[in-house]
Amino acid sequence: QVQLVESGGGSVQAGGSLRLSCAASGYTNYMGWFRQAPGKEREGLASINRVSGRTYYADSVKGRFTISQDNAKNTVYLQTNSLKPEDTAMYYCAASYLVVAGILPSREVNYWGQGTQVTVSS
Repeated sequence: QVQLVESGGGSVQAGGSLRLSCAASGYTNYMGWFRQAPGKEREGLASINRVSGRTYYADSVKGRFTISQDNAKNTVYLQTNSLKPEDTAMYYCAASYLVVAGILPSREVNYWGQGTQVTVSS
């Protein structure tokens, strides 16, 4: 069992930035970030292959968000820049033992974090 603990969410104005963190209690091959806004489906945003360091991004966040890892701390980060009101959602960290080429599909997630709220005001 791997526990994921997110932090770093908050309220910012449009154009602002937040750095989300996800500390894992164990190692998995693949980690990613998802978000879910009220009334919408959960959306995969970014994933990272923990072995190769290769990263993948959804078109909606490409160029604005950056996923990275600190292996020594077993922590994955999501740097969110140029935030827009439509980025408002609960953001979730996810982990999988599988290795996939691309954004980690929800069905392949083995562990979810509890979520951290990001609110962007105009």
